[in-house]
Amino acid sequence: MGAAVGEGRAVPRYLQIAEDIVQQVRTGVLQPGDQVPSEAEMVDRYGVSGGTVRKAMLEIRASGLVETRHGKGSFVKARPPVRHRSSDRFRRSLRQGAKAAYLAESEQSGATAKVSVIHIGPVDAPEAIAQRLGVDVGAKVLARRRLYFRNGTPVETATSYLPWDVVRDIPELFAENSGDGGIYARLEEHGHVFREFVETLQARPAAKAEASELALSPGATVVHLLRNAVTTSGRVVEVCDTLMAADQFVFEFRIPATD
Repeated sequence: MGAAVGEGRAVPRYLQIAEDIVQQVRTGVLQPGDQVPSEAEMVDRYGVSGGTVRKAMLEIRASGLVETRHGKGSFVKARPPVRHRSSDRFRRSLRQGAKAAYLAESEQSGATAKVSVIHIGPVDAPEAIAQRLGVDVGAKVLARRRLYFRNGTPVETATSYLPWDVVRDIPELFAENSGDGGIYARLEEHGHVFREFVETLQARPAAKAEASELALSPGATVVHLLRNAVTTSGRVVEVCDTLMAADQFVFEFRIPATD
């Protein structure tokens, strides 16, 4: 496959090797399911030390294009079509049409979606969540934690935190299936009509537990998203703490050009 690259460039050798392997994946020289050359093969092919190859492999895994299987080696990941994550997913018409945001978005992209509920129950509000909800740190809130799959691949985890005084009289929010249109539809049915959804995003390397849950290689990039669901009265009635596999999403937002 590839020969040594980047001769004469002021780029560390391990980065040159990583770039070569990544380009082989992106151009189809290495196909999904193919095994990445072993450490011994790279040492021989590129004429470098084992330490240099191991540093290169850290960069290759961080690209999100390969996965390492214990005792077997590293393989090119199967890459299902990237799903656009659009601001349109929160349109009220979708909720009224019995479609929760994730399921509606997956349907638009032609993907098969699955949601696995991990936990539903009261928790003490963490400081960052309490600040967003406008409640005391440690106050009782409802947490709904889910793991989302697309075409059988885990792509996203999300935990919704909701104030106890808002949810205590809405039994559907304590059920695994909150009903058509999801939790936002149930909240609006009980008078909590939404004015806007405010999201902040940050890309960072996945922690070990996060990488394991999303079936990512160590050091792969994730997008950490926090969303406030704000009602017409100005109250935040949900904070959603979401972690997404960065290579599975393209973000698309509609930004008004008028005041």
